[in-house]
Amino acid sequence: MNLLLRTLRGRMRRRLLLTYRIDPEVASGIIPAPFRPQLVDGSAIGGVCLIALTELRPGWVRPRWGISTENAAHRLAVEWDEGGVTRTGVYVIERHSSDIVPVVGGGRFFPGIQRRARFEIEETGARFRVGMEAPDASVFADVEVTDGWESTLFPTVEDASQFYRAGSIGWSPRRNGRGAEAVELSTTRWVAEAGRVNDVGSSFFDGLPRGAAQIDSALVMRDLPVSWRRPATTRP
Repeated sequence: MNLLLRTLRGRMRRRLLLTYRIDPEVASGIIPAPFRPQLVDGSAIGGVCLIALTELRPGWVRPRWGISTENAAHRLAVEWDEGGVTRTGVYVIERHSSDIVPVVGGGRFFPGIQRRARFEIEETGARFRVGMEAPDASVFADVEVTDGWESTLFPTVEDASQFYRAGSIGWSPRRNGRGAEAVELSTTRWVAEAGRVNDVGSSFFDGLPRGAAQIDSALVMRDLPVSWRRPATTRP
């Protein structure tokens, strides 16, 4: 592995984190060993991350050379044992991107297999309508920033924000199908706002057994510097 590609940097122009309450037995059937679902209030936690990136580039390249992409990831919150300690993160079931560079490089030069997709974006002030269509998946979300907070999983928006911040390591299947590889998200400034879900659809979560997945809440993150690196963890 080329050490120059151990880190990617960029700017998170917009990130929508859609949270689903998932039946634990259903989630257990999706997540491979040695991972297990991370439970909150007796439920597994699923999610769709819709993220708009700018200035995306290898860590040593100056921002003006970066690319801009729209991206979608379907994931489940997981935990695993490492060195006698229980760690938390997410298992990414599938990733999609609007740009060919992440599709070609994902799983080869940097962790995370990506598939190509078409995105339709409509943003008006604090309201975001994001649609993604690919041969194997689709997502639609209509979310707007709000002063209120509604969730059956997290008492406050701060609780939800810290839950996601603690799960910064994302695992995804290797391109060769042997095990999983990890990437860790970090930022010098973590700010999340409450989002109201006006409409949402996910081919993955809607395709689970009836009643197994229910939309719970949404967070909105805007204009944050971010980086991804291969974490020190060697498991699983």
